[in-house]
Amino acid sequence: MNLILLFILIMFSSPTESKQSFYDFEVESITGETLNLSEFKNKVVLLVNTASKCGFTPQYSGLQKLHTRYKDEGFAVLGVPSNDFNQELSKDSDVKEFCEIRFGVDFPMTSIQKIRGDDAHPLYKWVSSQVSVIAQPRWNFHKYLVGRDGKIINWYSSMTSPSSNGLIIEVEDALSY
Repeated sequence: MNLILLFILIMFSSPTESKQSFYDFEVESITGETLNLSEFKNKVVLLVNTASKCGFTPQYSGLQKLHTRYKDEGFAVLGVPSNDFNQELSKDSDVKEFCEIRFGVDFPMTSIQKIRGDDAHPLYKWVSSQVSVIAQPRWNFHKYLVGRDGKIINWYSSMTSPSSNGLIIEVEDALSY
C-alpha cells in the first residue's frame, strides 16, 4: 500500500467503537481527591485540556462564563491541566490558585495530566480511540463536547473560543436532549 493511501486511511478512518463512555473513568482532582466522572452522568460536559502559560489561557474566562451560564441546565466544563506542550505550572496547587485568582474559575479541574501518547491518562486514551487522528489535541485548550450519553459529540480546536456561536449552539442542542 503506498504511503499516501495509508495516510488518507489513517486520517479519515472512523473512530473505534467502544463500550466505554466518558462516565466510566476517574481522575484525580486538582485538590487530590478522586473525581469519578460518573458524577457527570446525564450532563453535557465540555472537556478541555488547559495550560496556565499559553496564549490561549485567557479562554479560562470564556469557559467560566459558559459553565456559569449553563450549569443549572445540566452542563459542566471539566478542565484538565496538562504540561504536554510545556506551558503548565509544575504544581496542582499553583494551577488552582492561578485559575481562581486570575480568572475566577470554579468549574471542576483535574490534577495535571498527560493527554497524549502512551503515557496519556486512560480518559484521553479513550478519547483518542473515539475520534479521528485529526481531532487529537494538538495544543492547549483543545475541546471535546460530551453528550448526556457519555459519547463525544464534537471537538473544537484551540482556536475555537468558548463564546463561539457554533460551540454555544451545539451546547444548547446537546442540553435539549
